[in-house]
Amino acid sequence: MTALQLTNTKTRRKEAFVPLDPNNVRMYVCGPTVYDRAHLGNARPAVVFDMLFRVLRAVYGPGHVTYVRNITDVEDKINARAAETGRSIKEITDETSQWYLDDMEALGTLAPTHIPRATQYIPQMVSMIETLIAGGHAYAAEGHVLFDVRSYAAYGALSGRSVDDMIAGARVEVAPYKRDPMDFVLWKPSDAATPGWDSPWGRGRPGWHIECSAMSRELLGESFDIHGGGNDLQFPHHENEIAQSCCAHPEGEFAKVWMHNEMLQVEGKKMSKSLGNFFTVRDLFDEGVPGEVIRLVFLGTHYSKPMDWTAAKRDEATGVLRKWRAAVAGIEPAPAASPSVMAALADDLNTPGAIAGLHQLYRDGDLPGLLASARLMGLLTDEMGGWAAAPQVDLSAHAAGLAAAREAAMASKDFAEVDRLKSALVAAGVEVRMSKAGVELVPGPDFDAAKLEALA
Repeated sequence: MTALQLTNTKTRRKEAFVPLDPNNVRMYVCGPTVYDRAHLGNARPAVVFDMLFRVLRAVYGPGHVTYVRNITDVEDKINARAAETGRSIKEITDETSQWYLDDMEALGTLAPTHIPRATQYIPQMVSMIETLIAGGHAYAAEGHVLFDVRSYAAYGALSGRSVDDMIAGARVEVAPYKRDPMDFVLWKPSDAATPGWDSPWGRGRPGWHIECSAMSRELLGESFDIHGGGNDLQFPHHENEIAQSCCAHPEGEFAKVWMHNEMLQVEGKKMSKSLGNFFTVRDLFDEGVPGEVIRLVFLGTHYSKPMDWTAAKRDEATGVLRKWRAAVAGIEPAPAASPSVMAALADDLNTPGAIAGLHQLYRDGDLPGLLASARLMGLLTDEMGGWAAAPQVDLSAHAAGLAAAREAAMASKDFAEVDRLKSALVAAGVEVRMSKAGVELVPGPDFDAAKLEALA
């Protein structure tokens, strides 16, 4: 069996991965809050942990891995969007949840084993909050229930900071009902216009952090193998998850391994609306960027490093995938991925190293190995390949015209017309291949027939 090494945020070192139960390897990843389209940064953890899901399935067997990725469908941003638009909360969350699922599928991600919605697990959240109150780890105040951070001595271990340091260095909500500035909300009251559920503390709704603790416990148990998400969730979300889960269920250890992906940039800058470089996954699709291309660009950077989305990387990935797809057309994949590619992925999910292995397989002419290895990474699959088909266009007249111009130029030694025609064809996205055998014109991924009208 392949030995996996994963970097554990909790211990700050790379460790041999030993599952609690090799017959049921369990992973939980924080999913989206659904009130709008997923932006490109939202897609990175989906692709990163899909890649880990694929590797775990390859090592332990598809039937022995349970992957949970939640959907947060009760949150103040959703309430605000409903108030802005006049649409119902359910209408918004149903629509945006499906948008997210469709967009992630178009990026080649496999469906997780479970995709729980927070609103489906309110009773479990209420029960966990009751347990925390009974154990002296939470308290009710003015319709709210808050977690008593000082009651959990290990608080801050994940992010490596003390509670006092956190208070000094972070903005914390100061409210009269809080005993300590760092105490966080487990339950809060709802007015008539806000979603709410009956509870021992009155009609209200859960705080954000309790959702993941309740859903992971219900679906994976008190202890499970891996908890993942973006590094922006490390504090306070994941820190709070650990505190409330370990206090409610001290018989378990919650997540054994914590993994966090770094953030995404665009052309070397943080993605933001103020910089004009903010865009959604759907924006890229609408511009004609295939999901497979986005996936390859993502996998080209190690998950622990900031990923820079650039036009140059997009174009390079497009060319690489088109070349690989042409090479493996009609080829049957090898029974398993190449050992070199698998070894890279087993080494802390080294996707750049695995991609280097794919390039080597192509250079070596091992096309069955290339296909099997790429498919392990969610690339070169049949489902993702429609974009790569060459545009169906008749360029025979242009090829004949260029051939005639070349023949005339050979006699006159004046190649100005040949250069003009070639330049126009290239500008239209046509690859021009000229040899003694003749002229071949191949439409490329950026082919634009309208640009050829001047040559008609």
